Amino acid sequence: MMPIHQMLRMGRGAIIELDATEDDEVTILANNLPVAKGAVVVSGNRIAVNVTRLLPRTIQVA
Repeated sequence: MMPIHQMLRMGRGAIIELDATEDDEVTILANNLPVAKGAVVVSGNRIAVNVTRLLPRTIQVA
């Protein structure tokens, strides 16, 4: 996990360690809530997450 503000401050060539491999499904979070599932994609020296499905929104009652 990494806050977006920290990621935006990273420079070119920065390394982000992942606890996933190319074959793993990953969960994409927004505000600590799961919003989508994806797959790690490696293309040359670039790594991305391909969104494979959106998850239903959960309603939180305060």
